[in-house]
Amino acid sequence: MNRGEFLTRLSIWLALVAYATAATLLLQPRGHPNWRGCARWAWTLGCAFFLVHVLCAFAYFHHWSHAAAYRETARQTGELTGWQWGGGIYFNYVFAAAWLADVLWQWLAPRSFARRPAWLSALWHGFFFFMVFNGTIVFGHGPVRVLGGVICLALATLFFRHRRSRLTKHQD
Repeated sequence: MNRGEFLTRLSIWLALVAYATAATLLLQPRGHPNWRGCARWAWTLGCAFFLVHVLCAFAYFHHWSHAAAYRETARQTGELTGWQWGGGIYFNYVFAAAWLADVLWQWLAPRSFARRPAWLSALWHGFFFFMVFNGTIVFGHGPVRVLGGVICLALATLFFRHRRSRLTKHQD
């Protein structure tokens, strides 16, 4: 493994671990001390590592070429589905921009962020989960597929437990 591949892989692994940490903290009971601050830092680190991953992928794999990234996305999609389509690269662009916007919103306007509608938060985290699932399980290979599976299963379990406990509290 060369330096570029190592940095690209390491940065996505660190982003995944930070994402899982932040999401786990966000699903903890509200009484947990400092859970919001720790989650915000983990979320910020995850975003930073993801942006490093994108930069490394473009530098070391695509030579700063969107066309090359599009072709590689089309090739990988074609191998998996038989349909040569590179448009998935745009989901990655939206994902990077949305994660960065989310982090900036948390830091620059924390009160506004805390009051954002539940549907917006659910939509964002659903998109995030979709991207992690596809990036690790559907398109991933080897250990990243296992890590992605563990993260997705653990977070889905935590989410449904959290949801069930909230529903139970509302029924009482």
